Amino acid sequence: MGRMDSSHFAQLTRPGAVKRLLVRGTNWLGDGVLMAPALNALRQGFPHARIVLLAKPSVADLFHCHPAVDEIVLYRNPGIHAGLGGKWRLARSLMAYHFDLAVLFQNAFEAALIAALAGIPQRYGYPTDGRWFLLTHRVTQLPGLRVRHEVEYYLELLRPMGIPITPRAPVLYTNAEEDREAAARLESFGVLPGKPIIGLNPGSTYGTAKRWLPERYAEVVQRVAAEHNAHVIIFGGRGEEALGRAIAGMLTAPHTVLSGRTSVRQLMALIKRCRLFLTNDAGPMHIANALGVRVVAVFGPTNPQTTAPFGTSHELVRHAVDCSPCLLRECPIDHRCMRGIQPEKVYAAAVRQLREAGVSPCPSPIEGERTFGPSALEGEGRVSGSSAPVVFLDRDGTLNWDPGYLNDPAAMRLLSGVGPAVARLNQVGLKAVLVTNQSGVGRGIISLEALGSIHQRLRELLAESGAWLDGIYACLHRPDEGCGCRKPASGLVAQARRELGLGTARSFVIGDRAIDIALARNIGGTAVFVLSGYRPEDEQAHMAAHGLSPDYTAKDLSEAVDWVLKRCHVPASQEKFSLPRRGNAN
Repeated sequence: MGRMDSSHFAQLTRPGAVKRLLVRGTNWLGDGVLMAPALNALRQGFPHARIVLLAKPSVADLFHCHPAVDEIVLYRNPGIHAGLGGKWRLARSLMAYHFDLAVLFQNAFEAALIAALAGIPQRYGYPTDGRWFLLTHRVTQLPGLRVRHEVEYYLELLRPMGIPITPRAPVLYTNAEEDREAAARLESFGVLPGKPIIGLNPGSTYGTAKRWLPERYAEVVQRVAAEHNAHVIIFGGRGEEALGRAIAGMLTAPHTVLSGRTSVRQLMALIKRCRLFLTNDAGPMHIANALGVRVVAVFGPTNPQTTAPFGTSHELVRHAVDCSPCLLRECPIDHRCMRGIQPEKVYAAAVRQLREAGVSPCPSPIEGERTFGPSALEGEGRVSGSSAPVVFLDRDGTLNWDPGYLNDPAAMRLLSGVGPAVARLNQVGLKAVLVTNQSGVGRGIISLEALGSIHQRLRELLAESGAWLDGIYACLHRPDEGCGCRKPASGLVAQARRELGLGTARSFVIGDRAIDIALARNIGGTAVFVLSGYRPEDEQAHMAAHGLSPDYTAKDLSEAVDWVLKRCHVPASQEKFSLPRRGNAN
């Protein structure tokens, strides 16, 4: 590939050289927001050109009424522009514009192919994805560019043209009608003007690895909303409705669930009304930042150096681990980068950002409201602190139906009564920690990504009952590898105690296999055998043959939890405790 001299690029910005300019936008919502400063720079470099943005619908929606864009053409793939025939159809429609130049922020081969098929004489972009021969102007990526922030990555594409490059935070715009509709919609939810709104975005379309634990989000947002007399709006895309409802079920503060119920433009107008936006690393995080909303972003597997909100109106919360950033969609192990982030740290960041936004706590708690989380049950018999007993739970046959090797998240089904049973442990302050052997990974039967999705599905199903797991620990080794973590060895328990700060708290082990009873003996814990697994009589015979005897045998998890709570001297009135519901739950 020949190196192009600077004059070859400078010719593009000569007055009158480019009258019609096509911009190929990025494909992802967040990337689209981070492209906005480069669009502004293009407008500055080509003040008299007609700039047309070609983008997928969700990204295109970001730029309606944006001053850098004169027109938008939708790229519908999937849809009418899928496949080679669809791209030729799109290219023919672009021919009618008689573009002089195409600037390709999208790095894929197809972006250059469409521009070439459309007969655009000047095609400008990074020579990525094997498309160098389709570009007339190839911009060499500077060393280290891919580890700089994406805002700078898109801006640097324009530098060879001689366009002034000044990294600034992205800015998005809504119009007056959209703002009025958002205000009316909020009023219909009982949110009056002047009431602080906290936006919560607990999901991520990229994958479950980027999601912080829903029960921890609930704990933080409940506490912050109660202390600041705020209304919580839970946002999310299509497919995240159950997640939004699950978190809402843990809240007593006034809240509205809008997961899957907004267009991109509606999302923007509603986020704009928030005083704080609490979120994972996802597209709505960048939208909030671009609309001037204070952001608290929880980062796990992704790299904040490249994808954090750009600017200063945000705060990141991370837990450093050796395997992050991994950039995986699903966590193949125990999601330690997210599990290590404690609610108190996110709460403190949220309070700081609200203070920066001019929102102060109420002088006293709102009448009739209770905060959710570790302080919610103080004085009512709740076991708290490092003295709280720990219940180590087996997975297959104890929490969920055991099909053999569970390798499909859609096949995850909780056994009867499991959700409410785990919720009772949560409500009285006992830690609930999953410890499971998953040798299917070591045997090549289950992928690491599938295991991560299965565990996320397990969390979602539990959350429907207001329940959560304080940790998930899995041994991925085959039995013949002789590891120290495969049950009945105590490696998983030791790891959980270390990472969750459990110390030497009293331990219970509940499971449907002889190895669970042996694990209890190995850690000096109390053993509960459940009859809900596959062929429990075989397991009982195996225990008898090896001199193992559980401390209690229960028909299922619900009965096992009954017994555990009695052993912990939790009174019956406390077992039935539930938080009062208050406010809207739309």
